Amino acid sequence: MAMAEDVEERSETGAATAVARLAGSSSPKLKAGGRQKAAMLLIALGPGKAAEIFNHLRDDEIEVLSLEMAKTRGVSPESTEAVFGEVIENALASEFISEGGVAYARDVLERSLGGDRAAEIVGRLNVVIEMRPFEFLRRTPPEQVYAFLRNEAPQTLALVIANLHQTLAAQVLAQLPPGDQAEVAMRIARLSETSPDVIKAVESVIRGKLSNVASQDYSAAGGVKSLADILNHADRPTERNVLDNLAEIDAAVAEEVRMLLFTFEDIVKLDDRSIQLVLKDVDQKDLALALRGVSDEVKERILSNMSQRGAEMLVEEMAYQPPQRRRNVEEAQGRVVGVVRHLEEAGAITIARGSEEGEVL
Repeated sequence: MAMAEDVEERSETGAATAVARLAGSSSPKLKAGGRQKAAMLLIALGPGKAAEIFNHLRDDEIEVLSLEMAKTRGVSPESTEAVFGEVIENALASEFISEGGVAYARDVLERSLGGDRAAEIVGRLNVVIEMRPFEFLRRTPPEQVYAFLRNEAPQTLALVIANLHQTLAAQVLAQLPPGDQAEVAMRIARLSETSPDVIKAVESVIRGKLSNVASQDYSAAGGVKSLADILNHADRPTERNVLDNLAEIDAAVAEEVRMLLFTFEDIVKLDDRSIQLVLKDVDQKDLALALRGVSDEVKERILSNMSQRGAEMLVEEMAYQPPQRRRNVEEAQGRVVGVVRHLEEAGAITIARGSEEGEVL
């Protein structure tokens, strides 16, 4: 059964999410409640996979689903197929929502499945999927987001930016004047859970300004990790400005954020194999430019992971380069770091950050 194979290839965490979504959903396609469908999925996956999924569920969820599984005497092939189909639909719709928001997901699903099926799937997910606050801003240009936020209090700016998609958050942060960047960054680092009512009120104001619709009322992101994630997607000047100013305001917070970042100089923390993978994907002109002004340690680590001929050509290109603006060097370094982050996201390399350094798993 192709659908069953597709579901079983997903990670236990992803399967746990699928179970949680099924448990809270209902659909006319399969005449069963959400808990029944979740129990059917666990039974179909078998005891080994079900046990692994339980490791990612809360105790109360395990208790409810265990009882439901005990009550389920048998699952027909048709029911199993329907449950797997719903899991795959939910997963695809969630990916579309993550990529471009609810409206984008609905549009894609309507084109492939028709209006009624698209409305059913999106409606099902709207009940059970946790959406990011300020989701309606996802497709708004960063300049426009800043234009509507520029007169807001720093705490409001921090609340909104901390909850945006990381790439958009970095772009909006870069729009702020250098002095405001540091203050807003500090407030992001110090954010903790925020009342859903507060978020709802702020969303209402921003949504009204943008004449947009669609909002959700979930707790806000925030804290040092949130700020580090944003800075990891920001350009190098924004990153440097925020960290330098943070250090003056609160050195401890600045160092905590710095430990979670990966900068160009952190390439020396990668193992040789990872550096070699990075060098395969990096444009040599960017590499030659990025190495200007860095420490000898960084240069030697890069050159030692190249072929003798490649290293000679790189040194020669660096020697004949004309003087470069600092911003151009930082942009080249940013592109190299972008390759590193892309490889990490793809699972090709691992970056040790903060307390992770030195851990063996």
